[in-house]
Amino acid sequence: MILYPAIDIQGGAAVRLRRGDFEQATVFGQDPVHLALQWQEQGAEALHVVDLDAARTGELVNFETVAAIAEAVRIPVQYGGGIRTDESLGLVARTKVRWAVLGTAAVTGGDLLGTAIQMLGDRLVVGVDCDEGMVATHGWQQRSQMSAQRLVHYLEECGVQRVVYTDVARDGMLGGPNLEQLSELAAAVRLTMVLSGGVASLEDLRRVGRLPAANVVGVIVGRALYEKAFTLAEAMAVLRQC
Repeated sequence: MILYPAIDIQGGAAVRLRRGDFEQATVFGQDPVHLALQWQEQGAEALHVVDLDAARTGELVNFETVAAIAEAVRIPVQYGGGIRTDESLGLVARTKVRWAVLGTAAVTGGDLLGTAIQMLGDRLVVGVDCDEGMVATHGWQQRSQMSAQRLVHYLEECGVQRVVYTDVARDGMLGGPNLEQLSELAAAVRLTMVLSGGVASLEDLRRVGRLPAANVVGVIVGRALYEKAFTLAEAMAVLRQC
């Protein structure tokens, strides 16, 4: 199982939010590219990078920084935030970003999902962001009327191969991940799944690593790493032992 250190970018800086609240941001670094290189030096196998401003507005205001990260590191970069148009899809497709995460537009973007599948193939990831079992959209600021179960089945039928599952209520709160819902979703489909949100301890990582669902292949960790609840080396060692 791969551990993805998270780099969330807001106003050009690397930050972490609590429960997706843009007013509750903690700055952890002014240079996201330097931060990405530090994670690589510490042994990270992949990175998860989000443009928070783009997630809220749909304008890829920090994308030059994202592209610079993908150019600077040797490890694969997974990027999400604000990909809602054919133009933004094309922009991402021309960079070294390995995986591009389509969020809001998978639910509200009409034909964009089909275009993304055709344009990106296995580089496409869809973010399944949930609030009490319902899909959250527009940078987690709105709750849709679609359930997570319905969405993952729809995505699989469309040909999507990979999703990132996030429980919005757990993200950045260090309260532990929602493994019950993740397990239910993973059991319902064959999609490859990556967990994001809530990991607070090495025990949380052990619980993730012991999940019986073979299609859960990765976990994204942010605040717990930045607040030094454990080191990247410790986290990776735990996952290797599971």
